[in-house]
Amino acid sequence: MPARLVRRPLALVATGALLLTGLALPAGAAEAVPDPEVVGPIPATTAPGDPAHGYPFLATDYDLTGHGYVEEEFFLEGEATRYQADGVTDATVLSTGHDYRTRIVVRRPVDPDAFNGTVIAEWYNVSNQWDQEVDWFQTHEHLVREGYAWVGVSAQRAGVHSATGLRTWSPERYGALDLTDGGAVTDDTLSWDVFSQAVQAVRDPAGTAPLGPLDAERVVATGHSQSAGRLWSYVNSVDPLADVVDAVVLHGGGGVVRDDLETPVFKINSETDVAIDLLGAAQRQPDTDVLRTWEVAGASHGDWKLITDYGRLRIRDVGSAPGGYPGTPQTCEQPSGSRVPQHMVQGTVYDHVSAWVADGTAPPSAEPIELTDDPRTVVRDELGLGLGGIRLAQQDVPTRINSGLNAGPGFCFLDGGSTPVDDATLAAWYPDPQEYADDVVASTRAAVESGYLPAEVAADPAWYTDVVELVGDRVAAGTVDAAVGEQVQDRVRQALDAADAGDWGAAEALVAQAQDLAETQVDDAGASASIVRATLAVRGVIGLTAAHDDLAVSTQAQARCLAGRAYVAVRATNDESVPVDITLATPFGTRTVTDVEPGASAYQSFAVRATSVETGDAQVSASGDGRSFAADVAYDAIACG
Repeated sequence: MPARLVRRPLALVATGALLLTGLALPAGAAEAVPDPEVVGPIPATTAPGDPAHGYPFLATDYDLTGHGYVEEEFFLEGEATRYQADGVTDATVLSTGHDYRTRIVVRRPVDPDAFNGTVIAEWYNVSNQWDQEVDWFQTHEHLVREGYAWVGVSAQRAGVHSATGLRTWSPERYGALDLTDGGAVTDDTLSWDVFSQAVQAVRDPAGTAPLGPLDAERVVATGHSQSAGRLWSYVNSVDPLADVVDAVVLHGGGGVVRDDLETPVFKINSETDVAIDLLGAAQRQPDTDVLRTWEVAGASHGDWKLITDYGRLRIRDVGSAPGGYPGTPQTCEQPSGSRVPQHMVQGTVYDHVSAWVADGTAPPSAEPIELTDDPRTVVRDELGLGLGGIRLAQQDVPTRINSGLNAGPGFCFLDGGSTPVDDATLAAWYPDPQEYADDVVASTRAAVESGYLPAEVAADPAWYTDVVELVGDRVAAGTVDAAVGEQVQDRVRQALDAADAGDWGAAEALVAQAQDLAETQVDDAGASASIVRATLAVRGVIGLTAAHDDLAVSTQAQARCLAGRAYVAVRATNDESVPVDITLATPFGTRTVTDVEPGASAYQSFAVRATSVETGDAQVSASGDGRSFAADVAYDAIACG
């Protein structure tokens, strides 16, 4: 990927006469993106859920404080330019000098040392006529775990001015917001520049800094569905002029990208998106040095994670649940929401894009989902599971039939489906629970090693919430006693908390307890086997992550002779990027070296006090950065007499 050494300030070369005559300015006639005035942070005057709505709309219910994060809202105001952006050529200026006032929501680390330097700037989706932060809902656990800052931008009129928009939702808090220049602008042609100015305020603030003490090194624009469509036009037409974002992620949509762009673009699409060619998702292009496209088999446009995570806040702030939300009438032909966890892949996309921008490390490519032509359909196996694409264990070793397609009213066609498989069928498919678990781990390991899933894959909540849901279904069916089911679910929820903290040993032990309860306290053989199968798989994934999480230390042990006497020389080299403490132990002595710098070694030649030594092992252990390493290092026998 070409290095982006400098940004491209653009001089104003057009005259006011062109605007007065109603003619669009040529592409080169835009000026550098101005810094808007930033007001805030805007204090909350009521708690979330209070009917007075004195808090940010869809204020997160995720424990930001417990993870060292803060949520703040700011108002931005200034003058914006109207652009005509067709997504094919550089944008043209329609008119300038339009007053606006909008808002951004910032979720960021409190401690600058916890910030990884990358800001994810999300263009709010307004398909429902209010602001919706799909990409935050999908990936917030990963973003927080990895130290990202997230900024949501209200760029479009519907989110502010509709009958369900911000101004109506809380007139006291949002009544002064305006994306129409006092009613003079009746379309979304201001949205492009409003988004650019919001990014400019984040990365190079002229006054109040929305990120507080943090300095943005990279800004990645992201948007889902309707927002992906807007960002597709933005990156093709507006970004060549504005040049304020470092990369763009198009999630669930986005057509053909220009082949002369300098800004990296990463498309991540579900099975739904390519099957129905949503917003051009099936208009495939080869990967290039600035373009990647990933497609996830079995995943749906609006999936189970989005429905459940977003649903709680929608009920709180809007008063209604999304279709398919648990406990509400199910109106689609199949149970709504694929359980294929595409959000895990999406989190990895942000990691790859961040590295792509930071040092030019190109993301891996991926096979597309298999499609037939005329008519375009997803190629499926005998179970009805889509083939090709990025393969996750939930698709490769299924316990539900997940699909990107569904039918019924409303958004059923976007939400995909997930049909459960009964215990008797699962027992026939997977008579040996350990073999099933091994297959889940093998599929997950392959995805991690291919770069499609993060190394700390076991930290994702879906592994644990899927087991909780599985147990709940059996309790509801009467095959698991309610009290026993609650004990199993409690252990798994505790395991999720431990995994979130990176305590893999505790997480594994708690899931093992849940497995033991299923084996000893669940009388129904089919239900017991299904829970045991699931818990064994989670334990295997935890083990996979724990192995990836070990410190990287190279070791060597060798028996030597010196002046007729035997010695055992042990060396351990720190292959990490942080200092570690290393202990070298043999039957002949122990040495601990603290703060071994990256690339440096701990070394000791231990005197055997004899003329020979038998074959044996030295023990090397290391700790640092909250991680550890332990290994037995063999040495051969030697006789020196």
